[in-house]
Amino acid sequence: MTEKTYRKIIHVDMDAFYTSVEQMDNPDLRGKPIAVGGNKEQGVVAAASYEARKYGIRSATASKIAARKCPDLIFVKPRFSRYKEISKQIREIFNDYTELVEPLSLDEAYLDVTENKKNNPSATLLATEIRERIYMEVRLRASAGISINKFVAKIASDINKPNGQKTIKPNEVEAFLEELPIEKFYGIGKVTTTKMHKLGIFFGKDLKQKSKEFLFQNFNNSGLHYYTIVRGIHDSPVQPHRIRKSIAAEQTYFEGITSEIQMLEKLDKIAEELERRMKKSDSKGKTVTLKIKYRDFKIQTRSKTLGKNVNKKDEFFPVIENLLYQTPLKDSVRLLGITISNLNSEEQNQMSVQLKLNFNY
Repeated sequence: MTEKTYRKIIHVDMDAFYTSVEQMDNPDLRGKPIAVGGNKEQGVVAAASYEARKYGIRSATASKIAARKCPDLIFVKPRFSRYKEISKQIREIFNDYTELVEPLSLDEAYLDVTENKKNNPSATLLATEIRERIYMEVRLRASAGISINKFVAKIASDINKPNGQKTIKPNEVEAFLEELPIEKFYGIGKVTTTKMHKLGIFFGKDLKQKSKEFLFQNFNNSGLHYYTIVRGIHDSPVQPHRIRKSIAAEQTYFEGITSEIQMLEKLDKIAEELERRMKKSDSKGKTVTLKIKYRDFKIQTRSKTLGKNVNKKDEFFPVIENLLYQTPLKDSVRLLGITISNLNSEEQNQMSVQLKLNFNY
């Protein structure tokens, strides 16, 4: 009988990355509650230090509310060029261990160490070594999750934060997921959590008891995804050259927007930012999507596919105007976004990994 094979995936997640960089570069900020982005009067918090999080401040918190919760909160302007510089240093450390590195953002990445440059059979020891090197060479702390797939590794990296790690071994995966609160499942947000609670689904074990038919009926194709992940099945490989499927720009608003005229003014600025991003990535796309999030967190999207590739504001903004007036507003709007997908720059390269037997975790 052939023994089942497993990948060995590490998810590395920097601890409060943006704010930690600011505290590292400016000793006066260390140990103090700080927020990157926004100010006391307007905007939203992009990132909060652990000192600020004690007051209930998180990313996407309206700046006015954050300042009210913590009168001593220090607002710092974001320095993305600096964050990218630090992220590159961290990426170079990852590449010393494996070529199979899939960045999710500047501060987190998946590493497939099933086969690795250190010839170390223990993914747990590799994760420890990587975290130690990040601290010694970059002076920042990181947490890690180690398991058989990206989904479980992602969840595991959050368990012992900050400055910790968690390994979920192959024979522990299903039991771990069964006892996990449903809101802790990666990809299940507030709206879906509320719906699941109404259906009597509070933990992974409750989700596991539901049939494919039941989950599809209540959550469509996402239900089929939930059916597999709660059983520890998630076969998506680590992709070093991720296929970029879309480019987007969006903005959250503290004061709700109640008219299409206001929305068009806001969308005009968002379109300018999207054009900048499209040109920077040297991309064009055919499908234009308008995203609207209402006060009750319900999200509405409207899309149109064009007959040609576009990347300039004057080419795609008329489409946004038409999409906006398709249906009347349902409520006060808290977020607007524009996405261009079906890109001409999408790559089709994929990398496969041959799995071996009897690896230690």
